[in-house]
Amino acid sequence: MFDLIIRNGLIVDGTGAPAYTADIAVRDGRIARIGRGIGEAKQMIDAGGKVVAPGFIDPHTHFDAQLLWDGHAKPALTHGVTTIVPGNCSLSLAPLKEKHRMKLVGMFNQIEEMPFKAFKEGVEWNWETMDEYLQRIGKGLAINVALLVGHSVLRLWVMEDAAMQRTATDAEIAQMQDLLRECLDAGAAGMSTSFVDMDETLQPVPSRFANAAELDALTAVLGEYGRMLQIVPEFYDPDLTIARVDQLAELSLKYGIPTTFSPLFVNGENVNGVARVMARVDEQFARGARVWPQVQTRPIDISFSFAVPSLLFIRLRSWYQIMRFGSHDDIVAAFSDAERRKALVADASSLNALWSRLVLRQVNSDANLPLVGKTLEEIAALRGTTLVDAMIDLSLEEDLDAHFLAANMGHNDDARVSELLKHPLVHVGASDGGAHILSFSTYGDTGYLLGHFVRETQSIGLEAAIKKITSDTAAIWGIVDRGQLRPGYIADIAIFAADTIDRGAEYYVQDVPGEGSRYVRDSVGMDTVVVGGEISWSAANGYTDAQRGEVLFRT
Repeated sequence: MFDLIIRNGLIVDGTGAPAYTADIAVRDGRIARIGRGIGEAKQMIDAGGKVVAPGFIDPHTHFDAQLLWDGHAKPALTHGVTTIVPGNCSLSLAPLKEKHRMKLVGMFNQIEEMPFKAFKEGVEWNWETMDEYLQRIGKGLAINVALLVGHSVLRLWVMEDAAMQRTATDAEIAQMQDLLRECLDAGAAGMSTSFVDMDETLQPVPSRFANAAELDALTAVLGEYGRMLQIVPEFYDPDLTIARVDQLAELSLKYGIPTTFSPLFVNGENVNGVARVMARVDEQFARGARVWPQVQTRPIDISFSFAVPSLLFIRLRSWYQIMRFGSHDDIVAAFSDAERRKALVADASSLNALWSRLVLRQVNSDANLPLVGKTLEEIAALRGTTLVDAMIDLSLEEDLDAHFLAANMGHNDDARVSELLKHPLVHVGASDGGAHILSFSTYGDTGYLLGHFVRETQSIGLEAAIKKITSDTAAIWGIVDRGQLRPGYIADIAIFAADTIDRGAEYYVQDVPGEGSRYVRDSVGMDTVVVGGEISWSAANGYTDAQRGEVLFRT
């Protein structure tokens, strides 16, 4: 008697091999047998007409805080994601001294657009070390977690305020090495760093003050464990990105570790730059280095309101200064003052091509409800005003809570994106799940891959796409016994309908601690998600009480 049998499914095992029809039997959390007529079980799932695949692995998320109040990482699990990698971009919630908590919250707020109130009302701060944090999130976990330790928090722990001012001394570097070892011993999957991000004061994050010797020393520790180094390069500049590829390659070769960088977007204006980056990646892999570029599947969409700062305005310093440092009343005053408003409108006119494409997606007043769904260009024409003035007027009328959408801003050329995704050295990731919660929905990238690129454009085969987000990712990160459907492997399984799999429309929900809101997407066509041999979610019954998620790399 098995614990679970999934019958009659189209098995896509994650290896890239052709699909075949069979049953899968599970016992004690692992796949026991694959075949036909393999007996009975306490629980049966009829997967006739559906695809049965390994659970998907999302290698770039920021669920660090959400896991403290939501062990399912909702709604990632509903999209077939059974393993997530938080702690990217030099930021993790451990190791973290009590006195540095608000500093880290400020960085999360600036870089990942996570609200202060979510941390204040959703987080019980009862840890400092990596071991304590992993113990904390390990309780009630319904999804697997491979956590990176952030370089910025290592510096903050060792160097205090000096972490944000200077390079480290040899003694401080040695302390950071010891601290990194403690984190890796506790179960961290590797380390992340950033060369571009800014903190809440718009100054470089601590990791950007590190010199090459410091990064080399910390990578040497990663080499002792064979763990991952993740970086955010200067992605806006192909030459600088190529230099980072070369730097990662040397570290990979020297210390025998995998490395990954994200994001890598392909837009109309950077096609040649991306081609040059990928050519250098090919060259470095030919030398034996492992430098995996992470590429997201979805186009770039950004939503915003003036109630919270938005990184969309980072190029407009006069606007962003007000949004970042001004109160609600300060912003209203700036928009209402004729001279200041005139200056703001003039500063923003350089981006009229962007403003013309904005869509008004949400308002609170009945008076403006008929305008929802119209472009800012249409609204400006109706009102006989400029694009920017129309945006300001609507925001004032809605007490700054008018929401606008800038859709398909980039990474939206199907032919170019699919060629990039199909590249054998491209690592599918960069979802940013759990972050930017009021800017865009970071869920459904796998559904978009399988629905759009596999089914609609038929530019990627089903078996190849599944391999990209399962066994390839597991191999890149050194995740053992996952990513394939084979006897002896952990039973992390996604069951879905190939003819309908997709991501649902983005919508607004209020489910963040502190009465906070976010944009989410439901899965479409996903039937059942199994984690550690137990059903964690199904379309028929929703989330279950199963808590079979694990903190990976934790001994």
